[in-house]
Amino acid sequence: MNILSINNLAKIGREEPLFTGVTFGMDDGDKAALIGRNGTGKSTMLNTIAGVLAADEGTVVINKEAGVSFLPQNPVFDPQDTIRDHIFKSKSPKLNIISDFMSVCHELGSNYSDSVQKRYDELNILMEKQDLWNYESQVSSILSTLGITDMSRKMGTLSGGMIKKVALAQVLVEDTKLLLLDEPTNHLDITTISWLQNYLHDTPRTVLMVTHDRYFLDAVCTNIYEIDHKKVKLYQGNYSTYLEKKEIEAEIQQNTDRRIESVLRFERDWLMRGPCARGTKAKARIQRDMQLINREKFTEAKGFTFEVKGRRLGGKVLELEHISKSYAKGYVSSNEKDFVPVIKDFSYTFTKGQRIGVFGDNGSGKSTFLNIITDKIKPDTGTVTVGVNTVFGYYNQNPEFKDLNMTVLDYLKEAAEYITRNDGKTLSAGLFLNEFGFEGKIQHSPLSSLSGGERKRLFLVRLLMSNPNFLILDEPTNDFDIFTMNIMEDFLLQYEGCLLIVSHDRYFMDKVADSLFILEEDGSISGFVGKCSEYIEYREEKKREELLAQREVKKEEKKAEEASAPKVDAPKKKRTFKEQKEFEGLESEILELEEKKSALEAKMSSGQNVDYESLSREYAKESAELEAKYARWEELASLE
Repeated sequence: MNILSINNLAKIGREEPLFTGVTFGMDDGDKAALIGRNGTGKSTMLNTIAGVLAADEGTVVINKEAGVSFLPQNPVFDPQDTIRDHIFKSKSPKLNIISDFMSVCHELGSNYSDSVQKRYDELNILMEKQDLWNYESQVSSILSTLGITDMSRKMGTLSGGMIKKVALAQVLVEDTKLLLLDEPTNHLDITTISWLQNYLHDTPRTVLMVTHDRYFLDAVCTNIYEIDHKKVKLYQGNYSTYLEKKEIEAEIQQNTDRRIESVLRFERDWLMRGPCARGTKAKARIQRDMQLINREKFTEAKGFTFEVKGRRLGGKVLELEHISKSYAKGYVSSNEKDFVPVIKDFSYTFTKGQRIGVFGDNGSGKSTFLNIITDKIKPDTGTVTVGVNTVFGYYNQNPEFKDLNMTVLDYLKEAAEYITRNDGKTLSAGLFLNEFGFEGKIQHSPLSSLSGGERKRLFLVRLLMSNPNFLILDEPTNDFDIFTMNIMEDFLLQYEGCLLIVSHDRYFMDKVADSLFILEEDGSISGFVGKCSEYIEYREEKKREELLAQREVKKEEKKAEEASAPKVDAPKKKRTFKEQKEFEGLESEILELEEKKSALEAKMSSGQNVDYESLSREYAKESAELEAKYARWEELASLE
C-alpha cells in the first residue's frame, strides 16, 4: 500500500532554493533516511512533508488511512503540561481510551472510590470491546523501556534527554503508519538508541528519518535519499551500500569527464577554425559540442579541515582527588539521605594524549562531571587541580549565542581578526571561515539564518581558535552532518592534546576514544580499556551471566522449599530415563542458544553490510527456541 507520495516538491532557503523537483514515494513498511550536508534542507523537507511548513511548489500526499507522526529535531511542548498530557495529545480515539484507562488505574491505587471503580469497570469493558489490550500493552512497554514511569511530572522540569524520550514516546505510541523522525537519536543514551534501532527495524510502520548515526542508518534503513545540488537522489540499500555506490559513481563520472575532455580538445580546434554552419551535419555537430562544453561537470565535494595551531601540554595536565557531587531529590533538604550521589569519591590523574569517552545513561551525571572539571560547578568534596599550561576547550551540547542578529563573520571577528594555523600561516577571519566551509554570502548572513548543524560547527570553529590542548566535547555530534563528522574524526585522531568526550554516537566513540569512564547507577565511576562497542558487548554478556545466575538461585531456592515442605503421602512424579537425559542436555543447549543470540546481536549492530531481514528472522527464531528451552528446563526441574 502506498503511504507517501511527493511530487515536484520545492522550498526556497535563505537566498535560493534549498531543493527543487523532488519526487518520490514510500510504501507500507519502507525504511528510508534523508542525508546531506548541513544547510541542504533535510529538516526543512521533513517539516514540509509533515505539513509544518508550506511547500513553495509541488504536493505531498499522505494516505488518509495511514496517518503521520512527526518527531521534530527540537520538540515543542508546554512546560505546564504533565508527561501524560504531552504523550496523549492525540486525536486517536484508541489512545484517548488508553489514556483514560491508565489515569483511572493510577487513581484506583491512590484515591479509591466507588465512582472511580465504576469508571474503571466501564473502561475495562470498552478496552475489551475494541480489542485494545494488545495495543495498551505495546504503549506500556514503550513507556517502560524509555524509563517514563512518573507520568505526573511537568514537562518544564525535565532534562533535555528526558524531553526527547517523552517526545519520542509520543510519536511511537500513536496509531499511525508513517513516522517522520528528525535526529531521533539526539540526546538519547546509547542503551535507548540500541532499543530504538531494534524497534524501528522490526516495526511494520513506514519510516523516513534524518540521522547522522551511521550504525543506526545501516541497521534500520533499506533506502537512502541524498540531497545534493538542490536535488534528491535515491540509493537503494543501507548506508554502507550507499558509500560503495557513491565511490563507483564518482569514478564513473571522473572517467566520463576525462573522455569528454579528450574529445573536446579536437572539437574546440575545429570550432576555432570557424566552420561553416549552413549544413545540417555541421549545425548538429556544433550544437552537440556546445552541449558538451556547457554540461554540468563532475566536481569533488569541497572539503575543509579543523586544523588549528597546537599548544604544548605541561607535565601536570589535570588531577581529580576524591571529588563527589550529590543532588537533592527534587526538593531542598538538609537531610543527607534525601540527596542522590551523582559522582562518588572519584580520583584520577590525566596524562598527555589520553582519549577518554564518558559512558552513562541519561541522568547519570555526564554533564555534571564535565562541568566540575571545567569549574562551571563546584564539587561537594574533593579538589580539581589544573596544570599551569592546560587550556580547556569546552564544547557544551547546547552552545549559547548572545546575539543571533550578528553575522557569521562578525561572530568570528569578535574572537580574533586574524588566526594562525598549525603550519604558521596567518589568515584573516574571512579566509579562516572559508577553510571551514563558510564561503561567500553565508559569512554576511545572521546567525539566526543558519541551520542547527551550521551554527554548532561555527561555535566549534570559534572554540578551536583559542588553541586548546585539553578538548572536552559534550555531545559534539548532535546536528552535525556525516560529512562534518568524518572531518571532525580525522582532526581528533591527529589531535595531540587530551580528549574527554561524551557522545551517544557509537561509531564516533569507537573511532576516537580508546578507553571509557563508566558512570554507574550508584555514583561511582569505573574504567574500561577498549572501544564503546566492546563495552556494550561486555555489558550484554554480563547481563546474560547474571540472568543465568538468577535462574540457578531460583532453582536452589525451589529445592530448599521442597526440602523444607511437609511430606505428603502422594508420591512425587519422577523424571523418566529419557526426560533425565533431556534435562542434562538442556543447560548446554540453552548456553549455546544464548551465544547464538549474542552473535546475531553483534552482527546486527556491527554497522557492516549484512542481510538484516534474514538476521532478524533468524534472531526471532533463536529467541523463540530459547524461551521454549527455558520453559522445558523449568518443567523438568520441578520433577525429581
